[in-house]
Parts: sequence; C-alpha cells; structure tokens
Amino acid sequence: MEIKNPICKLLNIKYPIIQAGMVWCSGWKLASAVSNASGLGIIGAGSMYPNVLREHIQKCKLATNKPFGVNIPLLYPNVEEVIDIVIQEQVKIVFTSAGNPATWTSFLKANGIIVVHVIANTKFALKAQEAGVDAVVAEGFEAGGHNGREETTTMCLIPMIKNTVNIPVIAAGGIGSGKSMLAAFALGADAVQIGSAFAVAEESSAHSAFKNKIISSVEGDTKLAMKKLVPVRLLKNEFADAVSQAEAEGANRIQLMELLGKARAKLGMFEGDMENGELEIGQISAMLKEIKPAKQILEEIWAEFILEKNNLSNLNFKEY
Repeated sequence: MEIKNPICKLLNIKYPIIQAGMVWCSGWKLASAVSNASGLGIIGAGSMYPNVLREHIQKCKLATNKPFGVNIPLLYPNVEEVIDIVIQEQVKIVFTSAGNPATWTSFLKANGIIVVHVIANTKFALKAQEAGVDAVVAEGFEAGGHNGREETTTMCLIPMIKNTVNIPVIAAGGIGSGKSMLAAFALGADAVQIGSAFAVAEESSAHSAFKNKIISSVEGDTKLAMKKLVPVRLLKNEFADAVSQAEAEGANRIQLMELLGKARAKLGMFEGDMENGELEIGQISAMLKEIKPAKQILEEIWAEFILEKNNLSNLNFKEY
C-alpha cells in the first residue's frame, strides 16, 4: 500500500507519531519500544557521553529492526564525536536541536542521513529549510524541556510554520492524546512529536519517583523558567521555587548558572531527587495519570485520533 503521509514516507514508519529525544528519559529501551510499535523511537544523546550513546545505539539495533533515530543537541560539547559515532553506527535518522542546522546538516546528509531540526519560530524554520533539512519539528510553548523564548503556543505556531516552509512539519508541545494529535493535523501538521506522554512509559529511563510525580501533577504545576539562560519548563519543587525566587529578585545569568550547578537534571529525572533536582516536563503532564508500556501509549493515541477524526466527519453543521 502506498504511503501518502510525507513523514511516514520519509522515515519509513507506519504511524506519524515520533517519540521525542528527551534527556534522561529516552534510552534504547524506550526508542526500540516505540519503533517496534511502528512509530519512530529516538535516543536522546543530550544526556549521554559518547561511549554511552554508542552502547545505546547498538542495543537499539539489536532490539528492533525498524527505523529509529538519535536526537543531537548541536551545542553539545562533544558534538563532533557524537556525529562520528552516529555515522559509524549507520544511524539513518538524526533530529538536531539547540544550534545552527547549517553547521552539520549537509555533512549528515552527505553520509546518507535524514535530518530533522527542532525550531520554535518562523525565522529558524526558514534557516533550517535553507540548511537543507528534510523536515522540521515546530515546538510550541506547552512543551517540556528547553523551550522557545517567544513563548508561541502550538496552536499559533504550527499554522505559521506551515505557511512559511515547504518541507514537512512535525508538531510538538502539548500533544499527548489522539484529540491533541488531531488538532495538530487540523492546524497543518504532517506528524506529531510526543515527549511527556512517553516520559512516563514503562520503558522510559526516567526514575520511578519522577514518573510518579508527573502522573500526580495537576494544572499549573509546570512553569517556564531561566529565560536569561536557556528557557526550560520545570515541574514545581524546591529547586523550581528557588529559581522562581531568584528571578523575582532580579538574578542575572551568572547567578542563575550558579544556582543550576552541574548535573541538576540528572539528579532529579534520573536519580530521583524530587526536591533538589531539575524536573523538565510539559504542560500535558497534568493529563497523564498512568504509567504504561510505550506500545500501549502509542496505540491508544492512534485509536483516539482515528475515532475523533471519524466523529468530526460525521458531524452535521447547520447554517445559522
């Protein structure tokens, strides 16, 4: 059967559902589980030393015979070594973020790699397209992790990006259900990238305490912080409160860096310190109430997407 969806065709996947490459959450177990469920699993290189990344890639190749990718933050201090590993291990799909796509896109593509870049505004969407990427992820304000400074919501961002570029657009930010996936498609998206909903998957490498804190969170429990450094959406805890207080008192970039320290995200998300760690997660966390296998998460999202699409098709609108 001919694949008509441009992202499914580009990435050779059945469902236009991509698991985000999240730090401390998306190792080989999660990536292979999502890929085996016929979405696209992604290994998050941002929290891995190069030798650890190589191990995860090799284990992922043993765990699935379906496509998977690697997310590479371009500001990563060992980015050249990481890219060498990706090429040596014959990874076919790379999602780049946090940096200039013009630096590495042509090199990656020359090595037969499909390149997708994450952006949060039209300016960088155009730069990514000019750099030659195959598609972009348009990430709205609702997203977890590091966020755009413009604070443009997914509802506004997706149609703007779709009207700006002529390459496929993957929507991200606030998407964790079939209904929100359908909304993204209505806005013009060709696929969705989902982070938070997969962060609480059984196969996620996040600490169980972090997963439990996510599924017990409520509306308003996340906030965008540290905009003087790199904006990041944090789940409320003692560290987030300290950041909020420091910002209210006018803390500068250096003071925020000192407060952040080193390995703060690892302390919280991977090691399970729920008060002193940095807990990155999206606004959709308030709607996540259960830890489930990644396959079940993907299949439930897809089933709801189809159901709601059919329900909308059956609606009768009257003229008023």
